[in-house]
Amino acid sequence: MTQIEEKTVNALRILAADAIQKANSGHPGLPLGAAPMAYELFANYLRFNPKNPNWTNRDRFILSAGHGSALLYALNHLFGFGLTIDDIKNFRQWGSKTPGHPEYSHTPAIEATTGPLGAGMAMAVGMAMAEAHLAKIFNKPDFPIVDNYTYVLGGDGCMMEGISSEAFSLAGTLGLNKLIVIYDSNKITIEGDTDTTFCENVEKRMAAFGFHTITVENGNDLNAISMAIKEAKSQKEKPTFITIKTKIGYGCPAKEGKACSHGEPLGAENIEALRNTLNWQCKEPFCVDQDVYDHCKQLMQKNIKEEEKWTEMFKEYSQKYPEMEKLWNQYHKEVDADKLFKDTDFWATDDKDAATRTTSGKLINIIKNHVPNIIGGSADLGPSNKTEMKDCGYFAKDNHTGKNVHYGVREQAMAAIANGIVLYGGLKAFVATFFVFSDYLKPMARLSSLMELPVTYVFTHDSIGVGEDGPTHQPVEQLAMLRSMPNFNVIRPADAIETSAAWYLAITSKKTPTALVLSRQNLPQLKSSEDRKTGALKGAYIIDREQKDTPDGIIIATGSEVDIAIKAKQELLKENIDVRVVSMPSMEIFEQQSDEYKESVLPKSVRKRLAVEALCDFGWGKYVGLDGTTLTMNTFGASAPAKVLFEKFGFTVENVVKAMKSIL
Repeated sequence: MTQIEEKTVNALRILAADAIQKANSGHPGLPLGAAPMAYELFANYLRFNPKNPNWTNRDRFILSAGHGSALLYALNHLFGFGLTIDDIKNFRQWGSKTPGHPEYSHTPAIEATTGPLGAGMAMAVGMAMAEAHLAKIFNKPDFPIVDNYTYVLGGDGCMMEGISSEAFSLAGTLGLNKLIVIYDSNKITIEGDTDTTFCENVEKRMAAFGFHTITVENGNDLNAISMAIKEAKSQKEKPTFITIKTKIGYGCPAKEGKACSHGEPLGAENIEALRNTLNWQCKEPFCVDQDVYDHCKQLMQKNIKEEEKWTEMFKEYSQKYPEMEKLWNQYHKEVDADKLFKDTDFWATDDKDAATRTTSGKLINIIKNHVPNIIGGSADLGPSNKTEMKDCGYFAKDNHTGKNVHYGVREQAMAAIANGIVLYGGLKAFVATFFVFSDYLKPMARLSSLMELPVTYVFTHDSIGVGEDGPTHQPVEQLAMLRSMPNFNVIRPADAIETSAAWYLAITSKKTPTALVLSRQNLPQLKSSEDRKTGALKGAYIIDREQKDTPDGIIIATGSEVDIAIKAKQELLKENIDVRVVSMPSMEIFEQQSDEYKESVLPKSVRKRLAVEALCDFGWGKYVGLDGTTLTMNTFGASAPAKVLFEKFGFTVENVVKAMKSIL
């Protein structure tokens, strides 16, 4: 390690420690221990242009151990990404560019929002998959248009979380050789030494997953770290896992190697001791000598030239392969919403009863012709979810061009990988599983929402209509769970028209993920009209209007219960009770409409309202009010045929009539 290298590594440590101390909040342990590996990667291996952080062919770096964000911000500051020293000083403060955990699109050069441990590991797998897929599609001899590595840094917590094992198992199976995982092995978590909770041989586990493994015994040895990364980049068949052994809180005598250095400021005396240990001359906080900045700036000159070379290569590529340039542009622009809207096949219906999952499967195979950059798959439930894209192949170790993905039984990693695919750029992603198993992937769906990624979640087997599989497979509370999440659209369609509207909204969404909640059982096709198409696109609409000027009441229903509500209306008319039926496939989309439109569908003057949905009632209060009621589930389901369950739990025409009359 040269003198300037050591000084720059220590500058990273000091900046992180000072930022945390000023905020009186943060995690100094990882930055102090992992600074050398981070420096070596940024200085000599990571290909990026700080003047253009979004350069398409940059290497990706994800800090999976997001609590160590102060290190990432220090790196961004020294290497010229635009974070100022004032930004570092405002660490964890209101409105700052340096929040407690890294946030995608909020801070320059942050590739993913990380915080939930292990999530960054799985998203890195998605990025590596995206790179492999796009490289196979676009690269030509002498034109490696897509040619970058994905690096991810995490610690013991990331390796303990099950999501990392799910993701790495798949990464090894797929042979993602341009994925390089760096493991900061300091053997400390919040509760103390990992010997009490984590005594496995991590390297053997990773080797079993199909990774090439390397161990660096001394986390301060830049030469050893460099040789490890170089060896990793030479791998042609396997992803690489580099274990680097460090001491948490390195350089702070009172806290080095101890759990107390993980998640609390070092304290003024310990900061002073850290400076002495590191031989840091300046005693003032946030003080970095100019030679460190000059050193980092000089290192970046080669990366600026790398982008210039790539840009020139892409110009030649476009001249030689104009059809590929056209395809490239199509991959990197938004879906042509107008063209899809005008596709009559996309909106076509017939009179045959069909499960909305079946209709969805047909739509996916129409969408793929409009959206060539779509990629997706299921958690081992493709035949049930109806998500296979015909004639598109399966993404595999020997076929990275495949657009269908066998995710295996790995719901949480599947969702995180989809996030990574979309974060990489150039691709649209969907994932699928049974609705009840949305519980497994919800944390990663939440990250989709936080990062404003339009991932599509296809959830089939949407209610007690699952039938004989029983309550373990029958979702009851999951719809309310997803509806409670900000920036997340949940759509439960009643028939083919509403399913088309649901897919249209999902695939054209720019910043909001969408859940399509689809039936297992066949549903009748409700009357078709242009009004229904536009109404469904607004989240809720009048599907069966009252005969007089003002309805006696309103029945609001979703999914399979809409047909029951319409039939109940006809029965009520026989008793001179005239109600309106509103289909509400999506509360979230409805809430985005104008006040005038919402009032036209659900007038405030009509207070007698009944919500009908074969799921829990949580969330319906805002629509039925104090004078209304719900016909919903208040228990788990049971094992029996779907028709029997609907009858036993009260989802019948007779019971809807009874419930409506009870409030009139």
